[in-house]
Amino acid sequence: MKPDSSGGPSGIDDSAVVPLIRPALPRDVPTIRTLVEPYAERRILLAKDLVGYYEGVQEFLVAELRGEVVGCGALHVMWEDLAEVRTLAVRADTRGTGIGHLMLEALLARAADLGLKRVFCLTFEVGFFTRHGFAPIVGEVVEASVFHELLLSRDDGIAEFLDLARVKPNTLGNTRMLKVLDVPGGAAPVE
Repeated sequence: MKPDSSGGPSGIDDSAVVPLIRPALPRDVPTIRTLVEPYAERRILLAKDLVGYYEGVQEFLVAELRGEVVGCGALHVMWEDLAEVRTLAVRADTRGTGIGHLMLEALLARAADLGLKRVFCLTFEVGFFTRHGFAPIVGEVVEASVFHELLLSRDDGIAEFLDLARVKPNTLGNTRMLKVLDVPGGAAPVE
């Protein structure tokens, strides 16, 4: 449902309803997959098998509006000071209502709570992430010893972060972006 001022099914002005952002539960997985499907069809997000969503459910937050899950996003820890925002999606009829912004802010807060200093994303939505303090990655972002450890991962998101050739067909047109969190002892911005 797209919020409007004409009153929703309960007669309440939907524009005043704030979505609940909460940790995803296993029962949310089919809805998360449904939220991601339209983005995956347009090659904006990578599709996963259902089992992949269940395996990663603890990384997800969902946005719930009037009892319905209308948005999702995940935070995947990559290293001791680094995580990736993944699978940020909102239901088509709720786009432009601020749910994506709320989801991203909640994921960034989760990263800060974990003591992480940097958050990565690979995105077509450069303007959206720029408004949240992300900047395109220029140059190396991890030291050589960490780079070699990350190479051991089978995770495509980490390969995307490292800008490895094997993931190039899936990442054409995407921008690698990074945000340095304002946490004590935070890393210097990437230049």
